[in-house]
Amino acid sequence: MPTPHNNANIGDIAKTVLMPGDPLRAQFIAENYLENAVCYNKVRGILGFTGTYKGIPVSVQGSGMGMPSIGIYSYELFNEYGVENIIRVGTAGSIADNVELRDVIIGLSASTNSSYAAQYALPGTYAPTASWNLISAAVDAANKKGCRFHAGNILSSDTFYDDSASLSKWRKMGVLAIEMEAAALYMNAARAGKNALCILTVSDCPLKGLSTTAEERQTTFRDMMEIALETAFTCAV
Repeated sequence: MPTPHNNANIGDIAKTVLMPGDPLRAQFIAENYLENAVCYNKVRGILGFTGTYKGIPVSVQGSGMGMPSIGIYSYELFNEYGVENIIRVGTAGSIADNVELRDVIIGLSASTNSSYAAQYALPGTYAPTASWNLISAAVDAANKKGCRFHAGNILSSDTFYDDSASLSKWRKMGVLAIEMEAAALYMNAARAGKNALCILTVSDCPLKGLSTTAEERQTTFRDMMEIALETAFTCAV
């Protein structure tokens, strides 16, 4: 049955969901890559669609910005709608010197400055990590495409405008890029016994003063989208 944040009924959403932050990127993916896509959600403007990719059911839904937002939507998808795999397809700001504008990043793990894990009352520091089956399929898809990509640790931050100017400190620990959702997604997946992965396109290089436009972020990061769709297909067959 529908939740407070999702109009879908049970069965409307596929077992694998691609989840961009921007609902308009979800619509772009549905319109350009899925066959017979049907919109199942418009609550709060968080568009969700289900169609098929190479004959396999796939859904795509926006998450909004930040860990509280993706925390709500991914929790409901995993626990209320029976979703098995969520692949975030988002944007990031590069931190590492060798990560350039428009590069693809596969987030093996997600460091964070968030207190999201406090809810689990763990006796230590939890390390949010992606699911190996999705990582392996995404790396294979990226290699087949021949696109420039990196795989490693990313930073999920609660702040976009960071008064502490901490990026250089994270860079010296080998963090590739900063974004705002993956850690919560990975923790929700772990708690539900499900699978998650974050695939990113570098939209900004904050330490170099480079950036892309809002329209480019919405419609042109096709390598990331196609890697995610191939990952979904591989994990379904």
